[in-house]
Amino acid sequence: MQQAVENETAGDPCGASKWIRQSLRCLKLKLASIGVLLSHMSIRRLLKQQKYSLKANRKSVASTQHPQRDQQFRYIRRVKQIFITAGHPVISVDTKKKELIGNFKNAGQTWNQQPDLVNDHEFPTDAIAKAVPYGIYDLVHNHGCVYVGTSHDTAAFAVAAIVRWFERKDRAGRVTRHAPKFADESKILILSDSGGSNGYRVRNWKYQLQQQLADRFNIDVMVCHYPSGASKWNPIEHRLFSFISLNWAGKPLRSLRWMTALIRGTTTSTGLIVKAAQLTGYPTQVKVSDAQMATMNLTHRRICPQWNYLFHPRPQSLQHA
Repeated sequence: MQQAVENETAGDPCGASKWIRQSLRCLKLKLASIGVLLSHMSIRRLLKQQKYSLKANRKSVASTQHPQRDQQFRYIRRVKQIFITAGHPVISVDTKKKELIGNFKNAGQTWNQQPDLVNDHEFPTDAIAKAVPYGIYDLVHNHGCVYVGTSHDTAAFAVAAIVRWFERKDRAGRVTRHAPKFADESKILILSDSGGSNGYRVRNWKYQLQQQLADRFNIDVMVCHYPSGASKWNPIEHRLFSFISLNWAGKPLRSLRWMTALIRGTTTSTGLIVKAAQLTGYPTQVKVSDAQMATMNLTHRRICPQWNYLFHPRPQSLQHA
């Protein structure tokens, strides 16, 4: 057995990264050819004794690493602590993976007496809708809000979700009395990825933040983007989205109402509270002209200016430019 495994071992012979090239069936046939008769289970047990086990690929190696990556992480940590200490809102935002709504398989397992029967193929044409969940995670209160759209993942949709959260409106658009409060709401810090609808290169993302958030509520809006290839460090990924995925694992998302109910039903041992609502009807391919960009009251920070910028409210004369 030892000789057969050594002959089929690949990887680094001096390190821990080693693997078997053959399947259990092939190893069984190879051993049988030299007179060693072992079952699949016996081969599996012997492999485990030698510290081998079935493992899947793990996404952990960043394809690109920006030279200012560490500097940006340190800056975000410092600014985040300043805002939290001062009592300002600090939120992490992102778009979760789009989901087909219908009788489709959802990865995962549930305790059940009978399996839930779903379509044998996942054709987008059979879907009721394609859901676009945009999430907002409140780092101060451990609260999450997910706004589900069915049109497109646009900057206008992203900012509209943030505005709805800031207004503390419920599913019916009414101001809720039980939403968490902040000591000072004259400033807000938004943490986001560097790409997507809330990417640092998206003109309409910046213009909508200026118009719909800074101007409308007369507040300062600070935005910090995580470096390219570092989206998994965005707090919303591991403090909200991961738990939503666990909660609906193995449960087909047959309707938007059922999807939002599963999102609202997400809880954790640390006291996470999640709310969900639907937002629809935002246009795509919106162009923001150079003249409109020039009217923004936007200043870039000295450290990593492409990722860190601050909006101030504009004078009334410029707010409708």
